Amino acid sequence: MHLRRASALSIPVLALVLALGGSTPVHAQLLGPVQQRLPNLPPPATPVPGTVPGVDLQNADDLLRRSQTLGLKTQVEALLRREPQRVTVDPQGAPILRGEFLAMGMSGPQLDAVQAQGFTVDRQTTTDATLGLDLVVLHDSRDRSTRKAMRILQRAAPDATLAYQHLYFPAGGSDTAPATSSSSPVPATPARDIGMIDGGIDPADPALAHARVETHGCSTPTASRHGTAVAVRLVAGDTDTLHAADLWCGDEVGGATAGLVDALAWMDREQVAVINISLVGPDNPVLARAVQAMIARGHVLVAAAGNDGPAAPPLFPAAYPAVIGVGAVDADGRVLPESASGKQVAFCAPGVVGSGRGMLRGTSFAAPIVARKAAHALNAPRPGAAAQVLQNLIGEARAPDAHDSGSRCGHGLLLP
Repeated sequence: MHLRRASALSIPVLALVLALGGSTPVHAQLLGPVQQRLPNLPPPATPVPGTVPGVDLQNADDLLRRSQTLGLKTQVEALLRREPQRVTVDPQGAPILRGEFLAMGMSGPQLDAVQAQGFTVDRQTTTDATLGLDLVVLHDSRDRSTRKAMRILQRAAPDATLAYQHLYFPAGGSDTAPATSSSSPVPATPARDIGMIDGGIDPADPALAHARVETHGCSTPTASRHGTAVAVRLVAGDTDTLHAADLWCGDEVGGATAGLVDALAWMDREQVAVINISLVGPDNPVLARAVQAMIARGHVLVAAAGNDGPAAPPLFPAAYPAVIGVGAVDADGRVLPESASGKQVAFCAPGVVGSGRGMLRGTSFAAPIVARKAAHALNAPRPGAAAQVLQNLIGEARAPDAHDSGSRCGHGLLLP
């Protein structure tokens, strides 16, 4: 993209633009699934020297505050190009696993009917027993189009709840490089059990040295930079027991709805009171039921609100009722330009990790700050916990420093 020429930009600002254009882009949170059908995009053009790809400059302050990452549509398109045999989009344009569907409430005759139509059935027995969802995963063995396969399922099981196998996205979901952190002092706060659903973490990270880590979801754990950075903020050097569910297991394609629901069921069996979910995606009826069940059982869910900007539709699970959605601010208390806005945002917290070329930013890294505070207010699941913890956090929140941030931060700002 060519930079707009603006007479208001001074020579020093132009020099800054040129410097940023030639630098390696910083890492930031992947924004989540698109909300409209994806066009057939041409291959990305080679950036013009001296430009910042994807950035439409308004002034120097906008340049300094914006995330220098590729847009959501481009990132999703890249995944579709790399994995066309495994990933496609639903009719609304949200990424899904090709040929996989979810169903709840299917009767025996309906299961027989869908199998006769070429679908194989995997029953999620542990999830059924824990959350009572009566969930099955259906695989289309005949490689039909997404729309056609869903129509066939709807005819075969008209009374069942049917859904696509949606994908949920963190920042840097394909990045398997471990994060690096400095060692932490011996903690002085009481230990807690706390949960996270994300990519894999590196238990050898110095900032996790005092924590006990319990993992779920992978036979061979693989650390991710995103997951490790979230874990470090969640534990903050304490002797907490961290229950970490990995939805990727080192695979580029991950974050599926069934895996997310299974991770929630595991957290319930382990009696983890507070769970951080730094993932974003579309509304899904199976996930909505699982979240509702977790809230009813006394768990508190804290979720990143997403990085699609203030005008974007709400993303999930942050936008589900009783989930504590979190936006992000910078070190000066200003809301990050990419941070979501709306009634789904209960609080903001600092969302920038590190600096320079290794910087991470986004609501993914703000959510664990809020989740950590919630965990120190709740040591075990109990009925009504979500509402009670929310009120406790409201009492701790303060107004953001910047005058333009208040309306985008719900009840206010929470600091580590």
